Amino acid sequence: MNIPAQLAEISKGRDHIKTDEFTRAIGKMPQTARKSYCLTGECHGIKPIKIGNRLLWPVADIAKLLNGGAQ
Repeated sequence: MNIPAQLAEISKGRDHIKTDEFTRAIGKMPQTARKSYCLTGECHGIKPIKIGNRLLWPVADIAKLLNGGAQ
């Protein structure tokens, strides 16, 4: 899978990234992702995992979104 350069720089080899990093990669505000998750359980078709009070977003799914694969 081709990971865009900006996402590769943000993730630094990790499989999941925090909400603020996710939204920086997709060009949205963190509140947008949190609200979308609260209402639908996902943001742009990407479902995070929740650990404690933190949402962690899968880098592989973000790469698909940035390459035009998700909604």
